[in-house]
Amino acid sequence: MAAGQHMEDRDLLVQLREGSHVAFQTLYHRYKMRLAGNLLRMLKSPEWVEEVLQDLFMRLWSHREQIDPERPIKAYLFRVAENLVRDMFRRAARDQRMQQHLLQAMSEAYFHVEERLISQELKEELRMAIELLPPKRREVYVLCKLEAKSYEEVSQLLHISSGTVNDHIKKANLFLRRYLAQHSELGIALLITWLSADCQF
Repeated sequence: MAAGQHMEDRDLLVQLREGSHVAFQTLYHRYKMRLAGNLLRMLKSPEWVEEVLQDLFMRLWSHREQIDPERPIKAYLFRVAENLVRDMFRRAARDQRMQQHLLQAMSEAYFHVEERLISQELKEELRMAIELLPPKRREVYVLCKLEAKSYEEVSQLLHISSGTVNDHIKKANLFLRRYLAQHSELGIALLITWLSADCQF
């Protein structure tokens, strides 16, 4: 953030701490669209994005007295937004309809995720899930997904048909989606698209 922007935000935060609705509205309009774009890539639902934004800015207002004007508000807002998304995925684990929406949305659309969000913990969850696959299915999955080999290459390498390779991949994807939905929070949002991408013939 530029020094001028930071100073302007600092002044707004000082006013916000004192209960200024004008400062609050200014911060809201300044950061709403940036947050919304990031949230939409993860949630794929304008309604859920609006829900998270409302909750986020309600928290900003209700906790305004604890905000440190010397610290960048952008980082604070994005951190709270990420925590709210985590909460939403926890709810999805208990709500079958909500879970199905997320699985479908993440499977249908490709979205970019910043490298910093793909934490070592999530990578470890995926590795553990892959280890739970039957040996042959795991071998096919690793060759295709992790080593980027085509169905035909894997077929020739393992002396099985391309149809069998395809069957292994579909069943592996189904297992991994369910595993991540049950054992991961934000991980399902970050990984589901990658899991859904088929290898190229």
